Amino acid sequence: MAVGLLERRLLFVTGKGGVGKTTVAAALALLAVKEGRRTLVCEVDAKGDLAGAYEAGPLAFEARQLQPGLFAMAMDTEASLREYLALHLKVARLARLGAMARTFDFLANAAPGIKEILTVGKLAWEVREGHYEVVIVDAAASGHIVGQLRAPQAINELLSVGLVREQTGWMLELLGDASVTGVVVVAAPEEMPVTETLELVEELATTGVDLAAVVVNRVLPELFGRAEEEVFDRLAETGAATALATALGRPVSPVLEAARLAVRLRRIRAAHLVRLRQGLTERAGPIPPILYVPELFSRSHGRRATRQVVEALAAELS
Repeated sequence: MAVGLLERRLLFVTGKGGVGKTTVAAALALLAVKEGRRTLVCEVDAKGDLAGAYEAGPLAFEARQLQPGLFAMAMDTEASLREYLALHLKVARLARLGAMARTFDFLANAAPGIKEILTVGKLAWEVREGHYEVVIVDAAASGHIVGQLRAPQAINELLSVGLVREQTGWMLELLGDASVTGVVVVAAPEEMPVTETLELVEELATTGVDLAAVVVNRVLPELFGRAEEEVFDRLAETGAATALATALGRPVSPVLEAARLAVRLRRIRAAHLVRLRQGLTERAGPIPPILYVPELFSRSHGRRATRQVVEALAAELS
């Protein structure tokens, strides 16, 4: 059965840098809160600005309530390690944690995947323990998310017995359950973002984590149709633009050029959208929902922009 996007309890939001991944993650968290779900949103990608999307102060590892039902945190692998040791190894004294952390840092450098599992494990643990009804992750960019999601499986294959392997077992079960966990890939209707999105979708198939949706950000509206385009052409060809400029006392050719540019850009982006939809259709497995977020034409990326994206996503999901 198809599972609704916000019916899942753990969503990793990823995509090529610069496509609006953080804003979409922030908006999904607000949308979950709007539906009455106690929500945690976590910043994993340090290049993002999750706090800025809410116009809030700097985030820390300890979750902070930003508004009723919405909690936010920033991932810190060292703090995650300390929490893990205190919870599972019953190590309470910080003095003891220092030496263990240094030893673990050595092991993490020697065994790739250890640090990644601290990130994924912390978020999966919050879900398993039921501290929040949904956890939204502003995850690593497309070049790194696959490694993070593969980490539990890599550790599981590396270790045959022991406490760490026991921990990866339940993580793999949770991550592999499409009714619980999913990945949201954010793209833009441009050549490189579409190419990277299609490549990422193929790689995600190797992680066992379900592709929950693809969000296409910055979709240009159709400002002018064929009829308007014909009007612009006739104005330019007949010299009417010159007469109009004389009557107005100002040039109109820049306006006509801007209109032509808007039409041209929309057609180019529409072609990239066709390629994206075709690529998603041709992949193995079910076709994920494709959600569209319009170009906001705003320089601000704060709370107002985030709420506009919330409205757009709500309309797409309704």
